[in-house]
Amino acid sequence: MTATILGRALHTDTFLRVIFDFGFVFVGVLIGVLWVGNGLPVNPGEVVTYAFILALTMLAINAWLGFYQRTHSRTVEDSRARGVLSLHLSVPVAYLIFMLLPTAEGNRLILELSGMAALFGMLTYRVQAAHRHTRTMVANRILIFGVGEEAKTISASLNKEDPTVVVVGFYPGAANCFIEVPAELVLPRTRSLVDTAKALKVDGIVVAVKERRGGKMPLRELLDCRLFGVEVMDISGYYERMLGQIRLDALKAGWLIFGDGFRQGVIRTAIKRVFDCVVAVILLVLALPLMLVTAILIVIEDGFPILYRQERVGRNGRLFNVIKFRSMRRDAEADGKPRWASSNDDRTTRVGRIIRKLRIDELPQLYSVLIGDMSMVGPRPERAFFVDQLTKEIPFYAVRHSVKPGVTGWAQVRYHYGASVDDAAQKLQYDLYYVKNHSLLLDMVVLFETVGVVLGGKGAQ
Repeated sequence: MTATILGRALHTDTFLRVIFDFGFVFVGVLIGVLWVGNGLPVNPGEVVTYAFILALTMLAINAWLGFYQRTHSRTVEDSRARGVLSLHLSVPVAYLIFMLLPTAEGNRLILELSGMAALFGMLTYRVQAAHRHTRTMVANRILIFGVGEEAKTISASLNKEDPTVVVVGFYPGAANCFIEVPAELVLPRTRSLVDTAKALKVDGIVVAVKERRGGKMPLRELLDCRLFGVEVMDISGYYERMLGQIRLDALKAGWLIFGDGFRQGVIRTAIKRVFDCVVAVILLVLALPLMLVTAILIVIEDGFPILYRQERVGRNGRLFNVIKFRSMRRDAEADGKPRWASSNDDRTTRVGRIIRKLRIDELPQLYSVLIGDMSMVGPRPERAFFVDQLTKEIPFYAVRHSVKPGVTGWAQVRYHYGASVDDAAQKLQYDLYYVKNHSLLLDMVVLFETVGVVLGGKGAQ
C-alpha cells in the first residue's frame, strides 16, 4: 500500500518505519527521564528539545546508512555492522547536543542514559526488521493494462522497486496487440476489465499503452474501476509517484499544462525564501573554519584567485554569476571553449579534486542564496552555452528555469553527476518532478539526502 507524500508515492511500510523510529527515540528519552530521574528536578523544555533533535538526527543517519530502503541485498552481519556504526555516529552527536544546549549538570546524566538506551533499543529493532520476510508485509496487487513493450518495462520496474508488489497479470488492450510479456500472465478478454479487477482483488491498475485513440482504451471500464475503489495510473503518473521523475518519453505538453502541480504561489515563495536564508546563514557560520582552511590550501597549491565567478542561467533565463572555490587550474579554459566537467578531469588541481568530491567548492554559493540569485534546493544552474545547446536537443528543458537554481537539488541526489547531453536529459526528468512538486518538506528531504550523498563519497566530479 502507498500514501502520497511530497507529490509521490511513499510506501506505507517505509513511512511507518520512519515514524516508528522517530517515536521510539523521542518517547524513549521521555520515559527514560521519568524513570531514572524520578523525584529529581527536571526541565521539561530541555528534555523535549533534546529528544526532538536526537530523533531527527538518528533519522538522517539511518537514512544515509540505507535502513529505509525497500530493497537491499545486505546480509544480517552487514546490517548489524551498520547498526553499530549508526550507534557510534550518534554518540558524538548526542554529546554535541549536550554542549550546545544549556543543560543543568544533574539533567545531563539523565539525558545521556535515556538517550543511549532509546538509541540502542531502536537500532536493535531496526536491524532485526531489515531482514523480516516480505511475506509479513501487506501485498499490493497490481494489474497492468497492456501487453506490449511498455507493459514489460513497467512490470520490471514494479518488481525491482517494491518487493510488496504482486503483478497479478496483464490485460490486453486490443485483440490484435503484439505480446511482449510472459504469455502465461496474459489474462483472457472473456471478462470485462472491471470484473477481472474484482475477481483478482486488484489494488491498482497501471495503464501501459502509448496509443489511446481509436477505442484502444476502455475509458468507461477504467472509470468504473476507479469508482469501485481501484487506483488507476498511466505511465507518466506511475513514474512520477513511484520513481520521483517525469519521463520525457511519456510526456506531452498538455499534461504539463492541465496536470496538477507547478504551483508558485506567493506564500510558497515567501516560505522558501525564509527557509533559504535561515539555512544559508547557519551553514555559513558552521562552515566558516572549513572555508578558511580551503582558501589557504588553494593559495598554497596554485596561488590566487581563491574564488572564481562564472555566468550561469537562473530563474526565467536571467543570467547571474555563480561563485565557487576554484578547483581547476587558472588556464583550465585558456582556449575560451566551454567543456563539460568529467570524471578525473585533468584540469582539476589536487585540492580541487578533494573539495569537488566533498562539494566544499559549492559553499561560496551560499552567498548567492542570501542575495536571492539561488535557492538552497533547485535545478543545477548551467552555463548559457550549454543551456542553448540542451534547449534545442531536449524537449521541455526550459521548464526547469521556472524556479531558482539550487546549491543542491532532487536531480543531484537521485542521479550521478551529468557530463553529457544524455545525462542532462536523465537529470531533467528529476528536475521536472521537482518543479512540479516542490515544497518545504521536499526541500528538507533533499538537504538530508545531500548529506548522505557527500558522506557516502558520491559527490560531484
